[in-house]
Amino acid sequence: MGKLSTHVLDTAHGWPGAGVKIELFRLDGGDRRLVKQDETNKDGRCNAPLLEGDALLAGQYELVFHAGDYFAAQGAPMTEPRFLDRITIAFGIADPSQNYHVPLVVTPWSYSTYRGS
Repeated sequence: MGKLSTHVLDTAHGWPGAGVKIELFRLDGGDRRLVKQDETNKDGRCNAPLLEGDALLAGQYELVFHAGDYFAAQGAPMTEPRFLDRITIAFGIADPSQNYHVPLVVTPWSYSTYRGS
C-alpha cells in the first residue's frame, strides 16, 4: 500500500524546516475537506506519513505550509504583508498503491517542490 509524505528544507538557513504547520486538504468536486494537520519535527519531516494504506485515495489534494509563520519565528527579515505566507501545493494522486513524497524547498522569497517517492 502507498503513502503520502512531505518534508520542509529551509535553504535560506541551510537546515530542515522544523516546526512548520502543515494542513492537508482533499478536493472532491467543489468540496475542500481538511484531512490532516501536522507539524514538522527537528528533521523537517512529519513523524508519520500524512496518509497511508486505505486512507490514501486517488484524487486531488492540497498541502498548505505555514511558511511565513516559520520564517518569522526564525527572525528572517519579513515584509508586511509577507511576500510568501501560506504556500499551497496542489497535486494529484493517480495510483494510491505508490508512494508520493511532496517536499517543500523554501526561503522567505521563493519555493519549489518535486515528486519524490
